[in-house]
Amino acid sequence: MRMERTEYPRPQFRRDDWMMLNGEWKFAFEDKQFDKKIIVPFSYQYEASGIGETEIHKTVWYKRTFKITKEQMRKRALLCFNGCNYETDVWVNGEHVAKHFGAFAPFNADITASMCEGENEICVRCIDSYDPALPRGKQSYKGEPFACWYLSNGGIWQSVWIEFFGEDCMVEAPITPDIDTFSFGGEIETLYGEADEVEVLVSFEGNTVKKQRFSLDGKYTRYTVRLQERDSIHDDMYWEPQAPRLFYVDFRLFKNGEEVDEVHTRFGMRKISVDEQGQICLNNKPLYQRLILDQGYWKESGLTPPSAEALKQDILMSKEMGFNGARKHQKLEDPYWYYYADELGFLTWCEMPSAYYFNEKEMMAVTKEWQEIIRVAKYFTSVITYVPMNESWGVRKVFTDPSQQAFAKALYYTTKASDASRLVSTNDGWENLSSTDVISIHDYAANGDHFQEKYSKETYNDVYPQWKKLMAQKNPYEGQPVFFSEFGGIAMKRNINNGNWGYGKDAEDNEEFYDRLKNLIVNIRACNFQGYCYTQLTDIQQEVNGLLDAEHKPKFDTERIGELFKM
Repeated sequence: MRMERTEYPRPQFRRDDWMMLNGEWKFAFEDKQFDKKIIVPFSYQYEASGIGETEIHKTVWYKRTFKITKEQMRKRALLCFNGCNYETDVWVNGEHVAKHFGAFAPFNADITASMCEGENEICVRCIDSYDPALPRGKQSYKGEPFACWYLSNGGIWQSVWIEFFGEDCMVEAPITPDIDTFSFGGEIETLYGEADEVEVLVSFEGNTVKKQRFSLDGKYTRYTVRLQERDSIHDDMYWEPQAPRLFYVDFRLFKNGEEVDEVHTRFGMRKISVDEQGQICLNNKPLYQRLILDQGYWKESGLTPPSAEALKQDILMSKEMGFNGARKHQKLEDPYWYYYADELGFLTWCEMPSAYYFNEKEMMAVTKEWQEIIRVAKYFTSVITYVPMNESWGVRKVFTDPSQQAFAKALYYTTKASDASRLVSTNDGWENLSSTDVISIHDYAANGDHFQEKYSKETYNDVYPQWKKLMAQKNPYEGQPVFFSEFGGIAMKRNINNGNWGYGKDAEDNEEFYDRLKNLIVNIRACNFQGYCYTQLTDIQQEVNGLLDAEHKPKFDTERIGELFKM
């Protein structure tokens, strides 16, 4: 059965008038002959696309037609892409309408002036140079899978669609809650700055709780909306994993009294912070995080989820196995994953996909795309921590090199400037910088008997989690909360064949796996950590250390796994 992505692609910022462009497109490699057909949004390297070609093609082309009605021609149109790899050019009816750099962040373009009534043609070119100085995440930059890097996702790999609106539209309106004043606010950005008013309609559990209308200051307007708590004793309107309560918000944009745009969004009233004792807190109460490392790969479709429902099922399965959140590793996930995490009460970490060669090009590309990713992540209540770098990837000399340290610190401060309401783990794993909200540890020891002796406030400046020192030179530990953000990775010996592998010693059978997992969790819980993240959710291509297999089906007794992780 052919996979299809037909749901509205951006649920966190939704318009009612839209047109899906997923489905069958004409497709070509470098020669531009358009002699093939492909199913968008699946990459040509994977079976779900209908092609499954794994050889390197640095340039790919897409083409299709779409019809515009007379009524739609009376409106303006925004062509939207959730993700294309890496350098993307777009033409509509032969006119160049967009250029974007970056594999993971969404982009859009006003195509009103290029459209006509009736049949229109869109053409897209994507160039992936396999340049290690550009952000790739877990996509191999060698053209084939190796170590823990996997087959690439070239070209269009997330949804494409068109939205219609009036004389102006909202571009951005992320919401930042403040539980201490029981209010929310942010900045509204409009496309042209022609709208002059906005109405904010807020509802909770089906009831309208606030309606506020105010004038706009041009393209950018800062605002605050104060809400009324319904209970002065109980926090029964807050968002938390065990009770993921959400406020729903409609923004209506006006020009000269006429409505020109409406978008729908939602948020949870919650706060993530570090208290005076150095504890990570959710809503001013200590929070212990039990996370699963989730790389977001599927056997037949790579980085592209086969459906929104598949993302929801991953979260439900993770919760069943005892996790209260996930670190989405080296990827900005399809927005439905964060959307369902908000809805189901699942904590998430948002991570920048790494580049792998330090130079000016890397710094510019990483900084730009990371800022674009933050703009997306800010919409989701479940996102509580940002990870700009992982294990010194792309900054291999960050331990001693002042320029690489300066770049890492610049990403920390850029992140805090963009969104101060979340925590930041600047270089997750080891060689931590002092400029971080969280000290992170990656340790794939086969057992945890020595963890209490190895990890304490007295040892953090000198300890080596594995082959790298925990703190970078001239960056001493300054009392930040410590998080055990990667461990485990236990593979089963029965799955080790044809180049497959796991981390460290493989388990002979399920009982050995359960025993080793219990030993690790007991010893981690005995340390002064703020939580942990287990590697990993699923098997991925050559890496077979998942709790689920490559088809996202359980390899173990999920009830028994849940009992261990909930200890």
